[in-house]
Amino acid sequence: MKDACPERTHTSSLPQPTKLVGTWRRFGVAGPVYEIVKAGIELPDGDRMMRVRVVETGEEFDCRFTDILDDPLER
Repeated sequence: MKDACPERTHTSSLPQPTKLVGTWRRFGVAGPVYEIVKAGIELPDGDRMMRVRVVETGEEFDCRFTDILDDPLER
């Protein structure tokens, strides 16, 4: 589990969550590719849940926006 430090939840320089919808990322360097499907609820700490779909399996689940930003873009 990743640390929830205050610096990380400061969103002034981060992209808008809705701008990531439709983009693809990879879980870590060699993990499966996923598509960001939609922006979900805002959390009390200022983070946001995002709905993602794993390309290989079609499985969908929610991930934190700040965790998604740590994953590399897939082009």
